[in-house]
Amino acid sequence: MRKLGCLVLLIAALVVAALVGANMWAGSGPAERPVSVVVPEGASLARAATELEKAGAIRSASRFRLLARVFGGGAAIKAGEYELPAGASPKQILALLEEGKVRQRIVVVPEGLPSVMVRDALVKADGLTGDVATPAEGSVLPDGYAYQRGDTRGAVLARMQAAMRDYLKAAWAKRKPGIAVSTPEQAVILASIVEKETGKPAERRTVAAVYGNRLRLGMPLQADPTVIYPITKGRPLGRRILQSELRAKNGYNTYASPGLPVGPIANPGRASIDAVLDPASSQALYFVADGSGGHVFADTLQQHNANVARWYAIRRQRGEM
Repeated sequence: MRKLGCLVLLIAALVVAALVGANMWAGSGPAERPVSVVVPEGASLARAATELEKAGAIRSASRFRLLARVFGGGAAIKAGEYELPAGASPKQILALLEEGKVRQRIVVVPEGLPSVMVRDALVKADGLTGDVATPAEGSVLPDGYAYQRGDTRGAVLARMQAAMRDYLKAAWAKRKPGIAVSTPEQAVILASIVEKETGKPAERRTVAAVYGNRLRLGMPLQADPTVIYPITKGRPLGRRILQSELRAKNGYNTYASPGLPVGPIANPGRASIDAVLDPASSQALYFVADGSGGHVFADTLQQHNANVARWYAIRRQRGEM
């Protein structure tokens, strides 16, 4: 009878211990706010538990290991940086580590960003390592690029450039017959000008048509951004263009020389590349701002001069002239 009583007590104690352990396993953790934890490559569960305890995500590394052995599925954990939610339970944390749901960081390259500023973005990106040279202008495809802590800047840049090569190759294969550019490299140069000349998606193909028409006729493109580029390498000028700069011959200034500049003046996005490879059906040779953030287009110089006069009147009304 006494043995039976002891057995009952033992079973009861085991049940209580199991319930307590299950509660610890699934109950809320100590973190009062999201916690970032890095699990090194090749780290064991013990090493990961130590990092979790240091970060305040769990109360005890040894207890976490014991609970993981009892209640966990036994799958291997994966290296990386993890963003653990506030109050995450040991069960939730182990599931994240086993599934490899690492934190994804993003470095964004907006359309039209010059390469000097692409390098700036990579240098400022938190968690990347190593130095990186300024990429060739026009070699980067604007987009958002995910990375993990510890990735190198060079590796992320290589992905940006591979994305541009892949997109340009595919877009060039679908180009419209009879366009004004004859190589993918020329398409990127012209697309970089289109990118800088308008921020309105609906205008891109017409702006591309204007420059294509000018190229065919041998007219100077007369694009202000090409004047600015050799001065600032694409950074904002911060003032009006000087007359001496409009006359400067440097390979980029499309007021001083006809044809395309010697290279891109920014990293054009997909839409501007597409606009150059499939421009609008238009005879327009000129465009000027319309006062609402867009442009008005003209086929003749007479029409253009009238549009310019209207633009100047708007500016005088605004007190800008």
